[in-house]
Amino acid sequence: METKATENPDALRIALAGELTVFTAAAVREQLLAALGSAAEIEVDLAQVSEIDSAGVQLLLAAKQEAAALQAELGFTGHSAPVLDILGLCDLAARLDAPLPARP
Repeated sequence: METKATENPDALRIALAGELTVFTAAAVREQLLAALGSAAEIEVDLAQVSEIDSAGVQLLLAAKQEAAALQAELGFTGHSAPVLDILGLCDLAARLDAPLPARP
């Protein structure tokens, strides 16, 4: 899993690329917690996440909860197809800022 942080006037932007799984979640967690301690607004770009499992979803939910506890803004953008698939399966799209699928 690669992470790239970019600061802009509005928020700290963190782009994640690669697998967000049980094997990488701990390292990503540390980076997100460090970012939450240093910025009031963070945007996490998930466009390049190629695989995500339940540990990855749990990490995103925990980061959102930690941001709320710190009164920081944490948002998710650019949800890749694997991210959208698992969030839809778990009915968590709205909690993690994902576009809701169209209903027939």
